[in-house]
Amino acid sequence: MNPAELITLLVGTPSVSGGEGAIADLLQDLLTARGFQVHRQDHNLWFSFGATGGKRLLLNSHLDTVPPCAGWEGDPFTPIWNGTRLQGLGANDAKASVASILLAAFELSEQSLEGEVTVALTAEEETGGNGIATILGELGHFDGAVVGEPTGLRVCAAQRGLLVLKCTARGQSGHVANAQMLGAENAIHKAARDITRVAAMEFPPHQLLGSQKAQVTQIQGGLWRNQVPDACEFFIDLRTGPDQDHDELAADFQGRLESQVAIHSKRYLPKSTDPRQAIVRAALQAAGKAGPVGSGTTSDWAFLGDIPTVKVGPGDTFRSHRPNEHITLAEIEAGAAFYQQLATLFFALQVPHE
Repeated sequence: MNPAELITLLVGTPSVSGGEGAIADLLQDLLTARGFQVHRQDHNLWFSFGATGGKRLLLNSHLDTVPPCAGWEGDPFTPIWNGTRLQGLGANDAKASVASILLAAFELSEQSLEGEVTVALTAEEETGGNGIATILGELGHFDGAVVGEPTGLRVCAAQRGLLVLKCTARGQSGHVANAQMLGAENAIHKAARDITRVAAMEFPPHQLLGSQKAQVTQIQGGLWRNQVPDACEFFIDLRTGPDQDHDELAADFQGRLESQVAIHSKRYLPKSTDPRQAIVRAALQAAGKAGPVGSGTTSDWAFLGDIPTVKVGPGDTFRSHRPNEHITLAEIEAGAAFYQQLATLFFALQVPHE
């Protein structure tokens, strides 16, 4: 199966997050027919090849997509080729990475490797559900990992995490006409003061990720137009760096705000890998890059624990989750060559430079 046939097959099989059954069935049959021993849990697939007992490398990407948004020209679930450019939902994020990893695996499995490669194609990355985190215990120890996401083959050695805080401002209700005489405290006014504080907050920049600002993304308060509100709720979204602890950040927010602060979500941890690690050096050499970069988006890297990891793959992050998502055949072919060379280099590079 050539690259064009494979990516067309993948993009033409709908797999909105939570509904990856059809694409998992398709790939299980395809891989089994090629002689791989495929393991499956729910809609997660994995298989291994190479020399056991040596170093182990994980190649991971996700099968699911977001739902189609407005603005598509044509059916987002129907692959459309325009020359060597393929348009369709998931073409860029991240079925191009899936295709490139599989094409590399087909070639690598025919070679004599100095270590073992495990390919994991997983579900529900877009929703943080039953994906890589649910099968990691089945996969065993790894000496390095690659998460396939659209980075333009730039090697990401740091990734932002995600901290979501739920803030509740409390006040005292009363009739608006009597508010001044009653001394009623307006919860929306209190929340507004806190939101202004949040907008002004500064955080130290990270070497690869740069600086970031906390964003208030939702707000709700008040029951009636003639009643002073006694509660107002708002949410803060902060994309965190590897040098920031989520619990400590939440405590810091509580110290600065009048509202009550509670952690709504902290499971997407920020990640980074020392550039001296073999996986980073192998990736940089395979990609022909001088140094790593950072990534502001989250991915399944957040769930890989302390495995030395890089995030890298074909495509462009700015095409993701947008209408008319696309990938080019040249990008897929370059991705396949990259993953293949990375694996070979990784098994030869083990001792970090001092």
